[in-house]
Amino acid sequence: MRLLHRIRDAVLAGERPPVAPRPVIDASWRRMFRIGADPERYACGALLEPDELEHRRRTTVLGQVLRTLSGTLGEIIEPSLQILVVTDDEGRVLWRTGGPAGLRRSNGIGLEEGAAWSECSTGTNAIGTALAVRRPVRVHAAEHFVHTLHNWTCAASPVHDPRDGRLLGVVDVSGPARTFHPMTLALVSSMARLAEGELRERHGRAVERLRSVAAPIMCRLGGGRALAVDAHGWTAAVTGMAPVDRLILPTPFRAGRVLLPSLGMCTVEPLPGGWLIQVDEERPREEIPSRVVLDLSRPRRSSVAVSGPAGGWTQELSPRHAELLYLLAVHRNGRSAAELAADVFGDPTRTVTVRAELSRVRRHLSGVLAHRPYRFSEGIEVAVVRPEDPVDLLPHSQAPAVLSARRPPAP
Repeated sequence: MRLLHRIRDAVLAGERPPVAPRPVIDASWRRMFRIGADPERYACGALLEPDELEHRRRTTVLGQVLRTLSGTLGEIIEPSLQILVVTDDEGRVLWRTGGPAGLRRSNGIGLEEGAAWSECSTGTNAIGTALAVRRPVRVHAAEHFVHTLHNWTCAASPVHDPRDGRLLGVVDVSGPARTFHPMTLALVSSMARLAEGELRERHGRAVERLRSVAAPIMCRLGGGRALAVDAHGWTAAVTGMAPVDRLILPTPFRAGRVLLPSLGMCTVEPLPGGWLIQVDEERPREEIPSRVVLDLSRPRRSSVAVSGPAGGWTQELSPRHAELLYLLAVHRNGRSAAELAADVFGDPTRTVTVRAELSRVRRHLSGVLAHRPYRFSEGIEVAVVRPEDPVDLLPHSQAPAVLSARRPPAP
């Protein structure tokens, strides 16, 4: 722990540390410097009002898996000074549990229900940093940016919605640094994966219920292409066309005549738990998209907006799809599968993975992407909205091409 203090002191003083901090900590500290965070104090902000806290609890699907998240971990930490925390995607603490002594200690640092624990509020910490990088993180003692937290160690893992990949929040275990077990991060990560598995099972049952409603309706349609999907686009039933696992739905999505990127003009009707989509058989030329805007300005919510004479739509992107579309946007002449594999993985032989991911992207962006080589189709205007600071470009990404793009140009 003394070494960690020396490392932090040197970095804060602008000196060369005796040992480089871990990459995830170094990147977080740099973010703190850029926003002007105070290393001597932090502000968790005002606690959420009880009504707002209860609203957030009711409207997140994390409440459905709270027993999974807190059950096993709660039994382990109850006798110790550790506490278990579940937050939303903004880092607001929704629930916490632990023994009386652990809860009293956490009150002393503001780790209580309704408090804000994003990096912007509390500096480098496992909750906020896991939200920023979208992967499990442990922050030990003086790795915290703020001095007040140096007696604590925390381990946090993101929880994603398996229906659409959206970040729901994090599960975290925090406690005194001297009592923290090195296996805690692995345990927290396992609990997050179990929760995601339970959400996946619940979703499967919901799709089955939709299928039972949609099947007799589709039998009476009398031909043509149609499918029934849930609110997230997962297919429950299909007729007259090859089945697809999921249809990416534009935002916003509504009943009526709607342009869908992979199908063209469709007629949409509501169903209990989803939508009935009937596909028009012809796709006029004016429906072909003409402009794509790739928005990478928000660190955790990349999106693509596609527009044309018949209208437009916007959809959020998974981290991997955001990487691939960014690379195609900066290489307008196209990239081969081997080149993209080198860009993303640093290994040109991983072409199978690249082709599989781009196959998914092309299904969602019909008429927008071409292949051999992979590229945006001719005649489509492509714009990229980047973050103000190049260092914030796709912060979750470890792709060599993205890491290179984050570096400032040489003077």
